Amino acid sequence: MNREQLAAAYAAPGRHYHNLAHIEDCLAALARVDGLSAAERETVTEAIWWRDVVYDPARSDNEERSAELAEQYVRTDLRQDVGRLIRLTKTHDVSAGDRLGAILISIDLSILGTDPARYDAYAAAIRQEFSHVSEDDYRIGRARVLRRFAAREVIFPDPDFAAMYDRPARANLAREVAALGVGA
Repeated sequence: MNREQLAAAYAAPGRHYHNLAHIEDCLAALARVDGLSAAERETVTEAIWWRDVVYDPARSDNEERSAELAEQYVRTDLRQDVGRLIRLTKTHDVSAGDRLGAILISIDLSILGTDPARYDAYAAAIRQEFSHVSEDDYRIGRARVLRRFAAREVIFPDPDFAAMYDRPARANLAREVAALGVGA
């Protein structure tokens, strides 16, 4: 599977947020990260490209399926690390000292700390991806996910991303939870 085939997967119908524009945003965020070796940068680049290649909002195994696919196609010496990084995106939990994991997860979550208009567009796109879920169920589930992120002591495990995005992310999360109108 080459980049053109990957790009085609991200252009599939129903991908309103987890699409090629999201990949491009993540790659741009990675380009602003300093202090990575060429091998580390390549590993995170591959993880960005492959982490949502399998994306079905009705399934709970997208990350595992994406990791398995990546492990079949990326260069042999990168397979283990790329698969590991992709699997982190299921929980967004990163072990202390896992710099590449911290960078990937922080990049993946950076949308949470963008300006309110961009955040609202992201939230609307996520709702479109979950159009198969009833409004009430969506509001309850989405509020649960957002509260879980807001309750974290650290949303962005990479300190540079945390310094830039933590405060606006918490404001966006609180605003969306309030708009969902679901009690705790």
